[in-house]
Amino acid sequence: MIGLGQQHRDRCRMVIAISFLLALILDVLPLPYWAEPFRPEWVSMVLIYWCMATPQTVNVGYGWLMGLIVDLMQGSLLGQNALAKSVIAFLAVTFHLRVRMFPLWQQSIFVVVLVLIGQAITIWVKGLTGGLYPTWMQWMPGLSSMILWPWLFVVLRDVRRLSRAK
Repeated sequence: MIGLGQQHRDRCRMVIAISFLLALILDVLPLPYWAEPFRPEWVSMVLIYWCMATPQTVNVGYGWLMGLIVDLMQGSLLGQNALAKSVIAFLAVTFHLRVRMFPLWQQSIFVVVLVLIGQAITIWVKGLTGGLYPTWMQWMPGLSSMILWPWLFVVLRDVRRLSRAK
């Protein structure tokens, strides 16, 4: 017989897995040509949320795994997004106690900084491998992620609270 504590942990793991799955789906969902440069960094935002909410469960290992999955889905150099997401997860876990105390608009600034750091790492890796020269449009996902952060935070927070209440 499974104890209540084990059922709670299993339910939390399921909620985390489903949120990452939805983020991966949103990451590959087709957008109009004009909106493609503004695609938010869904996986990074979900990773930041869970690193701040449950740093003992979601941490650098999750970042690395999600980055590898994004690399496979995008067909990019294996490890490029894994490195970026690992750094994002490390910084989110390191500063989670401070950032959780911030109002949502300040958390949005923290999110845009982390997303831009992740994008800088992927651009750097692309540059090392002879990729294209970066344009200013490559930084737009950071802006859209910052704008969407308060809504994503509220939705994930409510889902997490509902999963705990059952």
